[in-house]
Amino acid sequence: MTEPTAQDVVNFWRDAGYVRWFERDDGFDARCRAGFLEAHFRAACRAHDDWMQQGEVGALALLILLDQIPRNVFRGSAHAYATDPLARAFATQAIARGDDQRTDPALRAFFYLPFEHSESLDDQRRSVELYRTLPVSAGAPDPAQWALQHLQIIERFGRFPHRNQALGRQSTVEEQAYLDNGGFKG
Repeated sequence: MTEPTAQDVVNFWRDAGYVRWFERDDGFDARCRAGFLEAHFRAACRAHDDWMQQGEVGALALLILLDQIPRNVFRGSAHAYATDPLARAFATQAIARGDDQRTDPALRAFFYLPFEHSESLDDQRRSVELYRTLPVSAGAPDPAQWALQHLQIIERFGRFPHRNQALGRQSTVEEQAYLDNGGFKG
């Protein structure tokens, strides 16, 4: 298979749609692995940094490769979160130059997810602010509610308890009770 372009990454992600973005789907995870694992590794090694010069499409593609694809292909492992800092750095640059505002509102949240995925309280607060700028679609949940849920978890625990096992961290009694009682699992 040839190396996907930035536009290929964005097209694949856009065409996959909301349900596949946010619901576990082993078939979709396999498609992400087959089509974009090597591109993820190249982005992680900074081989696609030049995509930032392609405007909002290149920036969005990098964010998908660094923040979303690893969550699909490395589900349940530490590598799912390994490129989060790099994704946040690119998201910060892209937002500063207005790439998010030039992107279809349906895809705009992918500029904001690197902050929502962070265990930093400041990043969580920024995530809520960014999500509040998104339009709310009729019949769809308010995207800011997801950001607020993530913020509340970080305010309470200082980290995401559902990541503890993958990251080799010991859960506190409170975290384990939260998880055992149906708390957010990622």
